[in-house]
Amino acid sequence: MTTNGTGTHDTVRPDTPPAGDGPLVELRGAGKSYGNVRALHGVDLTVHAGRVTCVLGDNGAGKSTLIKIVSGLHQHTEGDFLVDGAPVRFGTPREALDRGIATVYQDLATVPLMPVWRNFFLGSELTRGPWPVRRLDIARMKDTCDRELRDMGIVLDDLEQPIGTLSGGQRQSVAIARAVHFGARVLILDEPTAALGVRQSGVVLKYIAAARERGLGVIFITHNPHHAYMVGDHFTVLRLGTVELSAARSAITLEALTNHMAGGAELASLKHELAQVRGVDVDELPDTGTLDGGGPGEGGAGSGKG
Repeated sequence: MTTNGTGTHDTVRPDTPPAGDGPLVELRGAGKSYGNVRALHGVDLTVHAGRVTCVLGDNGAGKSTLIKIVSGLHQHTEGDFLVDGAPVRFGTPREALDRGIATVYQDLATVPLMPVWRNFFLGSELTRGPWPVRRLDIARMKDTCDRELRDMGIVLDDLEQPIGTLSGGQRQSVAIARAVHFGARVLILDEPTAALGVRQSGVVLKYIAAARERGLGVIFITHNPHHAYMVGDHFTVLRLGTVELSAARSAITLEALTNHMAGGAELASLKHELAQVRGVDVDELPDTGTLDGGGPGEGGAGSGKG
């Protein structure tokens, strides 16, 4: 274990999955077109068990379209989508969930005024008794909710409190634990830290790491390269619907990842023009040749598919 500059600890992780460990989810040259509009094109993505795959990109990069394909909301129009090595074409999110692919969206799909345990089982309530007088098995749902939250390291004093009274980080953590309980093998997290402060973002990142340690494959969608670098094993940067960068953690530095995410390639190409503008400091802008470098101990990461 190593200590980073923020005082937190980073676990030293292997850069490649164990031999013989096939991907849970794989996209090969996948794309999506809406009529004449091509939203996604030629995207390769691989998700392994016990690994966090980070997908970064600015608004309009294609992240939402990627989520919709993997979660079963939309079907891809080009390329291949494989689950456990077999081609699939989901018709509904329920089909994806049946294959162990769960998505936690930014709005969390919770009811703020309902207790924590009710939200945990929302839409999948446990019942007891014979039909037609079946009733909610409240005691079992509370016990299961408390046990599953504690297994993820989440301790709440009162499961009866409305989930809307929890912090943003706690609500995200409950949503992650819920997905794990209902059989998720691949967990898609849509910008989980976007609206959170520094401390609550740290809480969510801790539970992303906990999900990885439990053997889940995690797709972490984010705008924030610092958050991605803290927990990520592989990084894919999308730009205008295509893959600009695909790199393992060992092949790229945080600085290089940030430059790619911030449009560093475009800034580098314009550096000589910006230098002519009064009041613009270009000394800290990257040069074109430096964007593909910076990997620890090697030449760095270039764009590619994988």
